[in-house]
Formats: sequence, C-alpha cells, structure tokens
Amino acid sequence: METNLFERDENISFWKNMIVAVIFFTLTPITLGISLFSLISLKTSSTVKDNLASQNLLVSPQSGIRIYASLPTKFSSVDGSVEAKDARPEIIAQYLEAYNSPLVPYANLIVQTSDKYSLDFRLIPAIAQQESNLCKIIPADSYNCWGWGIHSKGSLGFASFEDGIETVSKGIREEYLNKGYTTVEDIMSKYTPQSNGSWAFGVNQFMSDMQ
Repeated sequence: METNLFERDENISFWKNMIVAVIFFTLTPITLGISLFSLISLKTSSTVKDNLASQNLLVSPQSGIRIYASLPTKFSSVDGSVEAKDARPEIIAQYLEAYNSPLVPYANLIVQTSDKYSLDFRLIPAIAQQESNLCKIIPADSYNCWGWGIHSKGSLGFASFEDGIETVSKGIREEYLNKGYTTVEDIMSKYTPQSNGSWAFGVNQFMSDMQ
C-alpha cells in the first residue's frame, strides 16, 4: 500500500515537472519574441521621427537653425525694359477691319490726333460710321468720311484721309466742345439739327462697340 502511494506521488511529481517544462519552453520563446519586436518597433519609431524632423527642417526651418548653401561667384543679369502698350490703336484697328474700312491704316493717327485735341478716341470713327459707313459711302475723291461741311451747294473735300482726320478732330474741339457742346446729343443739335435723335443714338452705339 505504501509502495503504491509512493509510486503515485512520483507520477504526480513527474507530470508536474513535465507541465512546468512545457509551459516554460512555450512561454519563453513567446516572451522573447515580444520583447525583440518591441525593441525593433521602438528603434524604427525613433528613426522615423528623426527623418521627419530632418524633412521639416528643410521645408520650414525652425528659429535658430541656419541652412547654408554655396553661392555662385557670378550672378547673371537680364537687360531690357518693360513698356506699356497702348491698346486703343488696336481697338480702333480691329473695329475698322471688321467693316473693311479704308481707314484701317490710320488707326494710330486717329488715336494720336484725338489725344492732341483731348477727344474720346472713339468719337471720330463713330461719326465716320454714322455718316459714311466708315468711308465707304462718300463723294468721289473727297476723303470726307464725316459729313463735314456738307451743305446745299456742295461738300467739303479733304486732300487726304490724314487731312480729314486732322480737320474734323480740330473742328470738334474748337467749334463744339470748347463752345459747350459736351455730349453726343449736344453735338447732334449743331452737327445735324434735322436729326430726330437717331444720329446721336447711332454714334453712342458705335462708340460703345469700341470698348
């Protein structure tokens, strides 16, 4: 009976030792693996933070940190000047071209002469549009696109389109604007008093087309 008890105790002790050994050899590798993984993760995280910090310094340097770069010994230079281009001659030219007007080559002159007499640069071509469809319906060899000086005894003629632009621009300034005819409607009352208002309406419309 005592022998059986002793053998039973040995058996129990043996299985206890086996269980402890199994648990030890099972948990130990797992524990070691977890520890190793944690160390690797910490190292990787630290490396990433260092890299991010380095990138941020390159993009947006923090106060107190200086970034140096080598400078070229010679600096290239660009010579030239910027000039503002007056768009008004182009506006007039495009408008005249749209109607196939013989005044196209005189777009610059129209603007220059308008400035000379302080006129709206659109007024002279607008009157020409109203009076002669931009010089396409005029007395032969008259160069009078503006109905200027036309009366019952005949029509005033100019030596050239340049002469006509100069004469009409000067006349509008001296005979109209300087005498208080300051709107298109005012000009109409003297320029073509028989008009029922269509003259001023047309000139205003043609001027608005040259924006």
